[in-house]
Amino acid sequence: MRSPFKQATLIALGLIAGVLFMMQLSALAQKTVEPAMPIDELRQLAAVYGVIKHDYVDAVDDKKLLTDAISGMVNALDPHSAYLDKAAFRELREGTEGRFVGLGIEISPSDDGKLRIVSPIEDAPAWRAGVKAGDLITHIDSVAVAAIGIDEAINRMRGEPGTRVALTIVREGARAPLVLTVIRAEIVQHSVSARMIEPGYGWLRVAQFQEPTVDDLVAHIHALYKQSPAMKGLVLDLRNDPGGVLQSAVGVAAAFLPRDALVVSTRGQLAESHQQLRGRPDHYMLSASGDSLAGLPASLKQLPLVVLVNTGSASASEIVAGALQDHHRATIMGSQTFGKGSVQTIRPLHGDTAVKLTTARYYTPDGRSIQARGIVPDLAVDETADGDGINALRTREADLLKHLSNASAPDGGAAAQTVRDELEEDMVAEAMAGRKGLDYGSADDFQLRQALNHLKGLPVRLAGKAAPALAAKAGAGAR
Repeated sequence: MRSPFKQATLIALGLIAGVLFMMQLSALAQKTVEPAMPIDELRQLAAVYGVIKHDYVDAVDDKKLLTDAISGMVNALDPHSAYLDKAAFRELREGTEGRFVGLGIEISPSDDGKLRIVSPIEDAPAWRAGVKAGDLITHIDSVAVAAIGIDEAINRMRGEPGTRVALTIVREGARAPLVLTVIRAEIVQHSVSARMIEPGYGWLRVAQFQEPTVDDLVAHIHALYKQSPAMKGLVLDLRNDPGGVLQSAVGVAAAFLPRDALVVSTRGQLAESHQQLRGRPDHYMLSASGDSLAGLPASLKQLPLVVLVNTGSASASEIVAGALQDHHRATIMGSQTFGKGSVQTIRPLHGDTAVKLTTARYYTPDGRSIQARGIVPDLAVDETADGDGINALRTREADLLKHLSNASAPDGGAAAQTVRDELEEDMVAEAMAGRKGLDYGSADDFQLRQALNHLKGLPVRLAGKAAPALAAKAGAGAR
C-alpha cells in the first residue's frame, strides 16, 4: 500500500502534468514549441506539491495551490505580467471600458486608517447621497475601515447594482459622525476633462486611456473651440495618467499629428508583436463606426501645444508624449516620466480567467525605447514653486524588481534610477505622508501656469529655480 506522501505526490504529478499538457496544447496553437517539457523540473514541482499536501500544518486546497503556482510562475517574469483570476479579469475589463458598479467616489488613504473622499463623481450614487469632498469614511456597514484595510474596504463598497451600503462619515464642522446610505449603480467614468484657462488658451486633461477616450477627447475639443473659435494655444495634461488602451493613445496623438504619421512601434518575440501604429482610423478606432477625429478643426494640427508630464505618467501617456516630442509637434514640460515601455497582451483562459503577459517593447517614432527610461521633458519644471523633491521620490519603472531592461541602451536603463534607490523605504513613506495632492487645472497649479507662460512667450521658471536669463530663453515660444 502506498504511503500518503507518495499518493499525494502521484496525484500532484497527474494534476500538474494535465494542466501543463493543456497549457502546451494552447501554446502550440499559437506558436510551434520545439523543446520538450522539462520532466525533471515537473517532477520537482510535483514533489514540492506532495510535501505541502502531506506535511503542511493545515490542510491546503488543491485549487489554491495550483492557482498560486500559476500566479508565481507568471508574476516572476516582470512587474506587469500577471495571472488574472475571475475578479481581477473583471476589474481589468471594467477599467478599460470606463464602467464599473460602485458608489462613484475617488478616494485616498488618510494617515489614521480612514478613507478620504477626494471627490465624488457628479450625479453618481455617493454624490446623490450627500457625500462631499474631504469627508472621511470610518466604517462601511458598521465595520471599521482601519480593521479591514484599504483593499477590503474598496471591495466592500462594490457590489450588485441596486444594493445598499452604509457609510459612516466624519465631516469637518459636523458635531457627530454621519451615516449615509448609498445605493450602488453602474458608474460611467469620463477620462477626459477640459476648460479654458484664459481667453484663447485651453486645458485638456486625459486621466486614463480607456475605450471611450478618443470620443471624449473630440467632444471636449469641440467644446473648447465653441468657447474660443480663435484658439491660441492648448495644454494637454497627462500628469499621473497611468496609461491604458493602446489604440486610444494612438488616437489622442493622431488628433494633433498629420494623418498617417507614425505614433509608436512595438517589437517582441512573436511576429504579431512587430507593429507600426500610425495616425489613421484603422489603428485607433475600436469599432467600425467611422473616424472620430474626422470633424476636428483643421487648425488643431498647428495649434501651439504643451504636454505636461510627471513621474506618474506611464505607458500610453508616454507613447503620446514621445510621439509628439519626436515629431516636434509639442513642447514636453514637467519631470521625467515613469518609464513603462512594455506591451501587455491579455490571453483569455477557460473559466473566465486570463494571463496578462508582457509580449513586446514600445518605441517612439525615432526608435527610442521608453522602457526603464521614460520621456525626458524638453523643459524640466518643478511640481510646485517650492521645488520637486517629493515627486523625485515616487517609484518609477527602474525601481521595480525584475523590470525589463532598455534593449536599446548600453546600460540597460540604469541611468533612469531615481534618488529613491539611495533612501530607505520608511524615509520615503515619511516624506510622502501628509502631502496634499495637487488640484490639477486649478489656479494653484504651478506647472500649468508655467505651460501657459510658455505658450504666451513669457519666462518659464525651470526646475531648480533656473537663472532668469535661461528661463526667459525657455519661454521663447512653443513648438
